[in-house]
Amino acid sequence: IFEYNGSAVVAMVGKNCFAIASDRRLGVQLQTVATDFQRVFEIHPKLYIGLSGLASDAQTLYQRLVFKHKLYQLREERDMKPETFASLVSAMLYEKRFGPYFCQPIIAGLGQDDVPFICTMDCIGAKELAKDFVVSGTASESLYGACESMYKPNMEPDELFETISQALLSSVDRDCLSGWGGYVLVVTPTEVTERVLKGRMD
Repeated sequence: IFEYNGSAVVAMVGKNCFAIASDRRLGVQLQTVATDFQRVFEIHPKLYIGLSGLASDAQTLYQRLVFKHKLYQLREERDMKPETFASLVSAMLYEKRFGPYFCQPIIAGLGQDDVPFICTMDCIGAKELAKDFVVSGTASESLYGACESMYKPNMEPDELFETISQALLSSVDRDCLSGWGGYVLVVTPTEVTERVLKGRMD
């Protein structure tokens, strides 16, 4: 079921910044349905979530997370920290463990003192924290290989964009269920840069 729509999501840490990227294909197994599908969502300007897996579950989960975050903002009068949000996502997934959302989220944000935070989890909320990069989706094996060979610590935003873009494009070329270009967000303490990548259209 995780391979039904196909997906590739990756987040990478730079120097006081992070990048999160996804492919743009929505398919029903090997048939392409849409080529501009959104997998990376904004929770607030310094916090993003990428949802790979079943597309309908990803959209449902995102709507529930927006609802919970708005409640938090009303109650606390501040935005949620990435670590807190990761715990919320994990708890929400685990409470549905007997009929889970078929999603593997990637959470990326800037925490206190603009220190980047990234983590991923499985469909029942088991967290995996990382200091360099995290991947999920049907292209995750090739993403691991590309990121391990291309990543280096303390990259500036421009170099980070180039690295994550090359890793994403070379990985989706090796996976027939994801692809059709990419969508990349580079987030620094002062700005968010959004770019769409053109990739192979087969």
